[in-house]
Amino acid sequence: MKDPIVEEVREARNKHARQFNFDLYAICEDLKKKEKQYGHRVKSLPPKILQPATANNAAT
Repeated sequence: MKDPIVEEVREARNKHARQFNFDLYAICEDLKKKEKQYGHRVKSLPPKILQPATANNAAT
């Protein structure tokens, strides 16, 4: 069974991407422009450092 909310989000994303011929650079530029236009604050977080798996913690 398809989730109608997920389907709606996918359709909106595809419609937006189609406007830019699926050019990822153009899509990102448009989204950045909209963020500035609407005044949304974007927070960037530092990347999480993953610890290598060991025999002790690999099974948990």
